[in-house]
Amino acid sequence: MERGTPVRKPHTSTADLLNWSEIMPENPLAIASAARSHQPSDRISKVVFGGQVTDEEVESLNKSPGMDKPIGCYHAAVQELIVIDDLLYALVGIEGRYTSIRRVLGKDDNITFQVDASLDLALQESAKRIFPLCESYLLINQFVESRSQFKSGLVNHAFAAALRSLLLDYQAMVAQLEHQFRLGKLSIQGFWFYCQPMMGSMQALSVVIKKSTANNFIGSAVLNLLQGQAKAMAGDHVVRSLLEMMSHSASQAYLGILERWVYEGVINDPYGEFFIAENKSFQKESLALDYDAKYWQQRYSLKDDIPSFLANAAETILTTGKYLNAMRECGHNIQVPVAEDSKLTSVGSNHLYLECIKAAYDFASGELLNLIKEKHDLMGKLRSIKHYLLLDQGDFLVHFMDIAREELMKKPDDISTEKLQSLLDLALRSTAAVADSYHEDLTCCVETTTLLKRLSVLRDLQIDQIASDLEEPVSITGLETFALSFKVCWPLSLVISRKALTKYQLIFRFLFHCKHVNRQLCGSWQLHQGLRRLDMQGIAISVSSLLCRNMLKFINSLLHYLTSEVLEPNWHVMHNKLQTAKSIDEVIEYHDFFLDKCLRECLLLSPILLQKLEKMKMMCLQYAAAAPRLITYSVDTPKTDALDIEKYEKLKLRTQSQAQKVVSDNATIIESILKFEKEFSAELQSLGPILSSSSSAEPHLTHLAQWLLGVGRD
Repeated sequence: MERGTPVRKPHTSTADLLNWSEIMPENPLAIASAARSHQPSDRISKVVFGGQVTDEEVESLNKSPGMDKPIGCYHAAVQELIVIDDLLYALVGIEGRYTSIRRVLGKDDNITFQVDASLDLALQESAKRIFPLCESYLLINQFVESRSQFKSGLVNHAFAAALRSLLLDYQAMVAQLEHQFRLGKLSIQGFWFYCQPMMGSMQALSVVIKKSTANNFIGSAVLNLLQGQAKAMAGDHVVRSLLEMMSHSASQAYLGILERWVYEGVINDPYGEFFIAENKSFQKESLALDYDAKYWQQRYSLKDDIPSFLANAAETILTTGKYLNAMRECGHNIQVPVAEDSKLTSVGSNHLYLECIKAAYDFASGELLNLIKEKHDLMGKLRSIKHYLLLDQGDFLVHFMDIAREELMKKPDDISTEKLQSLLDLALRSTAAVADSYHEDLTCCVETTTLLKRLSVLRDLQIDQIASDLEEPVSITGLETFALSFKVCWPLSLVISRKALTKYQLIFRFLFHCKHVNRQLCGSWQLHQGLRRLDMQGIAISVSSLLCRNMLKFINSLLHYLTSEVLEPNWHVMHNKLQTAKSIDEVIEYHDFFLDKCLRECLLLSPILLQKLEKMKMMCLQYAAAAPRLITYSVDTPKTDALDIEKYEKLKLRTQSQAQKVVSDNATIIESILKFEKEFSAELQSLGPILSSSSSAEPHLTHLAQWLLGVGRD
């Protein structure tokens, strides 16, 4: 903790926890002050010895320390008093006449106290029993000095401040012992008796400090170490209470960081101790531009070191701050309302921590959800995307395909996107789409690859199996690569991200091409119906008419399945879920699930089936392009791409020789039409086994099989 940062004084004093006040009822302030700046006494009084030694012996002991004789030269009673005097110094980390401090260099750099080997053996044993307390004091005191430095972090600052408070009480206890010694009332057995209760506490703290120093712990690691050691000392109530008090004091600074995060969405972590990391390289703008944007997942993330008392709430804490940050990015500054007694630095139990965090999460979640759904009209935006990209309202598309047909017939590199955009705007303004408040956000683009190729490069879509023999057409046009897009701004880009829009575009491209195939076949069907009205019946025309009808039924069945069996039901399920969503993360989850399910049920994640359907659509287009010429040959008229009514009227005026020529040519025409019919039927029948084998794992394929295979039976 930084110098000057207040640490809340525990309700229970350290002396109470260590039972010092019961052992040593006297606590003279003057002696305590002297003990805190402990210096060796100039003289040892005869009173201390209780009259057991002569004046000459006392004078000998008060000579210069450098001239001391071995302690074994003195009487046993004198040795005891000398040892007590040295131990009083040792308790505050000062070497005495016959005690010394030795630092053992190594992995742990241990500190040990040693006593003159000539000391009475019984007294040596007594002294050695007290030395661990002296060593613990030295270790704790060094830790306090080193961890009070600026670089050590707020938690270590707070921990060092709590230890410093403990050492003040400890030094007061040493002063009480010295006072008793000066009065001649302290024996070595009494010394041990008074020190024994605090041995466990000081040694437990020294264990924590050794581990913390060895691993250079900061932040969460220090708190976990203190709490882990407290649990390990469950059998010793006094030691456990002391460690819990240290943990509480050390956690105050940490809870201050946590408080700002869950109540304001701000990380004020100058030493990198908090368990949430911020990566400023991820910007919110990437959501609308980058397919693989990780802003929402990785702008803020959890570190490995999480305080154990917050582990169960870590995800909630992370999410709460993220929600507050998202609102602040919208220019909507908001702070979680919190009462003084509900602040995290004021509560005293884990249960209350969790309650405060849960209350903050509920508030932040509700505010962000209301901001996105109400102020930014999320559902209105999604409905517009459904109208245009999922072809829910197709009147604008029909008009657009009519006026943009010439441009879309070009190769992708030759298409003018600006011209297409102007034609799209014209189509929108000329149809019912103009009533949509978001129609101006609709844009168009032209891809450079086919749908199958585009799917193959999106590895995150979990495509069942990439076909190894993927064949790209020799030349493709804008009809295969045209796509719509939508302008989406923050914060709606959290839900409608670049990845989500890409998935919408994949579905749109599939639907758009199916619509194109349907329009071409409808043109051929109208041609056949025109010949029927002119009474131009013939075998070639009849066979061609039947094939055209089957192809139309195939493409209509496919479109019906995609729109009525997949997109519409799934949309209603998602819409209902979004109405009951409790957080923006649930909204994102439901929306992503809707898109992934639509991609799978639209067969875009099943390359084998998709290739079959693409091949059959190409057959339909080839037939639709060839049908006018085939029929023209069969009625013996000049080769044209389109027949008008006047030409058909002239066909009735044929001579008998011309009619005979038509009969002879019809065989060739019928053969060509039957070739189309054979290939189309073969592809249609090959779908049966594929759909049947896959329908057990994918039930939605059962509906598709019923629609498509019914075409073949007809």
